[in-house]
Amino acid sequence: MRIGLYPGTFDPITLGHIDIIRRASALVDKLVIGVAINRDKGPLFSLEERVAMIEAECVTLSHETGVEIVAHPFENLLIKCAEDVGAGIIVRGLRAVADFEYEFQMVGMNRALNKEIETVFLMADAKRQAIASKLVKEIARLDGDVSKFVTPMVNDALIERMKKK
Repeated sequence: MRIGLYPGTFDPITLGHIDIIRRASALVDKLVIGVAINRDKGPLFSLEERVAMIEAECVTLSHETGVEIVAHPFENLLIKCAEDVGAGIIVRGLRAVADFEYEFQMVGMNRALNKEIETVFLMADAKRQAIASKLVKEIARLDGDVSKFVTPMVNDALIERMKKK
């Protein structure tokens, strides 16, 4: 069984993430969405909320792709998470050249830690290249319309969360 790991904070999951998940599903039999516990980033949504959003969004994708898609929280090294879930590949989405520089360094370090696990880069769809969770949160915080960047469920969750802030 070919297992892939797509890691990120997914705070919140965007249409860009969903595009990468859909396309990565064509490469593997099982896709694990590694939901990073990154306290340094100060997430808007709790780990449990992010996992629940991913699970809800991926139910349909699992049926469409025939691929098992599961959310898996982690707080250790990415390569350790890949080993823990049995992943042979790590999937990373790229939006721009700036993403590549960081990702290039990560690949080198991950290869030094475990040369058996490959990293595969998927370019974001041209319509989705500008979407970043950080920008989506900022637009929502300033009462902007983010419905073009997230699903209706995530949009509603953002609206609700911003009311509480």
